Amino acid sequence: MPELVSHPIVSTSQEIASVCQAASQAAQPYAALPARDRARFLDRIAQQLECLGEALLQTANRETSLPLARLTGERSRACAQLRMFGALIRHDAWLDVRIEPGDPARHPVAKLDLRRTQIPLGPVAVFAASNFPFAFSVPGGDTASALAAGCPVVVKAHPGHPETSRLAAEAILRAARDCGVPEGTFGIVWGGPETGRALALDNNVYAVGFTGSLRAGRTLFDLAAGRRRPIPVYAEMGSVNPLFVLPGALVARGEALAQGYSDSLSLGAGQFCTNPGVLVGLEGLAFETLIDNVAERLKRIDPSPMLYDGICDAYVAGIGRLYEDRRLVCHFASDGTAAALFSVDAATFLSDPILREELFGPAAIAVRCVNLDQMRQVAEVLEGQLTATVHFEDSDVEAVRMLLPNLVRMAGRIVANGFPTGVEVSPAMQHGGPFPATTDSRSTSVGTAAILRFVRPVAFQDFPSSMLPTELRYGELAEFPA
Repeated sequence: MPELVSHPIVSTSQEIASVCQAASQAAQPYAALPARDRARFLDRIAQQLECLGEALLQTANRETSLPLARLTGERSRACAQLRMFGALIRHDAWLDVRIEPGDPARHPVAKLDLRRTQIPLGPVAVFAASNFPFAFSVPGGDTASALAAGCPVVVKAHPGHPETSRLAAEAILRAARDCGVPEGTFGIVWGGPETGRALALDNNVYAVGFTGSLRAGRTLFDLAAGRRRPIPVYAEMGSVNPLFVLPGALVARGEALAQGYSDSLSLGAGQFCTNPGVLVGLEGLAFETLIDNVAERLKRIDPSPMLYDGICDAYVAGIGRLYEDRRLVCHFASDGTAAALFSVDAATFLSDPILREELFGPAAIAVRCVNLDQMRQVAEVLEGQLTATVHFEDSDVEAVRMLLPNLVRMAGRIVANGFPTGVEVSPAMQHGGPFPATTDSRSTSVGTAAILRFVRPVAFQDFPSSMLPTELRYGELAEFPA
């Protein structure tokens, strides 16, 4: 395995092509490794990341300004994710094997022997995210799930945390050496949009995993679709994650809602893809009180440094545009990266798509609806989301039933009486949703189902047992038919 340079530089086109070629050459031998060996590789990556100790955390803290406590938890999450996929592939259940033994005696036509399994797609390009330097970056969920599936991985490091990326990549390469994994199974490239473009267009890449902005994700999707051989792009891009508060919940626990919402909105300086950027309720004293209470809590939160200048500049510019929009009521906004809260009537919100776009950071728009039907219209007009949340009491059940079909249509995860920030790494998690939240609403980037993005089904017809993949060798199978 090659050693990495001590300070990341922008990869040349020749270097990018070389890394992708190495991944292509590793694809067949890596896919042929027994699943238990791939699982051991994933476990070893987790061990190597943990062995980096405080040095990795301090580096990430210096590059991202994220607090050490948050980074410690995130590294644990990334390691748990790697081990989760290792545990998954030690058993064949995830392959969704389907076996139908043949029956030559069936009349009037003999029954074919059909056996279906999943095989790896081939090398996967992973685009690291800025806001999770471990869990959605070099050693993150896309890397873990692709390696688990049997696919070599080429990561495009995020320029916002290059040294963190280098340390994590070296940990993966050490694990690969320790486990005897084919050379080229993991590689990393450096740079900006041009590097990403070259990676998405390289003929040795068979799929893309991406977490980031709508603009960048859509660009990658269009590039991949325009190739002579189009490839899938699994891009998680943006979401305003609406939170609906029904009347019973407002009356029963308005104070708790204000605290929970302001905490969720400002968590990590609002730099979560599940940040609840739209708050929807019925106009009146109870909802106005909630808005005022959220604003008061946000005012007491000191501004946090954002991940890098580009995100900060975009956030400040977005707040400025909202502040200048005279249709909005500004409840709290200030210079810099402080939290901000605006409100608007539902009729205006429904008529202006710009108000429904994501502003990445600790900002929200509260939407005042005149009745439950208008609240349903708000739910109906919102495009695809990662999450949708509804707070209710027993007295609100019929209203929830009215809203729920639109929430299900809109989002990949529906939250009841909670807050969407915080994504559990578990088999049942769905982290994805209809466009523009993602490019493929059938997929998830968190949870064990994430592995299914990087495999495709193959059926074997009338093959002798000795020539079949191991998982298909259940039951007797005759020799080749005459």
